[in-house]
Amino acid sequence: MLETTLCFPLRDAESGGDSATDGADRDVLLIEKRRGLGEGWYNGPGGKCEPGETPRECAIRETREEVGLEVTDLEKAGELTFLLDGGGHTFCHVYRTHSFEGEPTSSAEAHPEWVPTDDVPYDRMWDDDHLWLPGVLEGRTVSAEFRFEGGEPLDEAEFVDHDLEWGVSFAVDRRE
Repeated sequence: MLETTLCFPLRDAESGGDSATDGADRDVLLIEKRRGLGEGWYNGPGGKCEPGETPRECAIRETREEVGLEVTDLEKAGELTFLLDGGGHTFCHVYRTHSFEGEPTSSAEAHPEWVPTDDVPYDRMWDDDHLWLPGVLEGRTVSAEFRFEGGEPLDEAEFVDHDLEWGVSFAVDRRE
């Protein structure tokens, strides 16, 4: 099973800064994937964990590589398991942060875009994202399993079912 990460930097929409606020006036940094799994779709920066790399280290590295943003103070927001045709495909660690430095820039892999959290383009994202991402952007935690059928590649398989659990506490993993 692939081990991956997603990172969702959030900022106050009024100031454009990097401080946390309560309420819906926030922007989230999304990327439009330019290549690979999910090409042309929106998601958070992230990718595959390298051997010996913790998920947290992966989220920081992938965000830097994909959009040039240095993220810190990552908060674990979710663990998502993706099954394809009944077998394990991907286990994804989801993080959010209000702490970052730099300005996001495009790369060969991703085009970044600040989007108001109320205007996330769920119609241009994975079929399951609308089920868990709004809660994560509101500050909730989630553990979920999503089932797809139809064979490889995953982004062409059909989303068929899911299980969600909200308010999950994540133990600090030695690999974090």
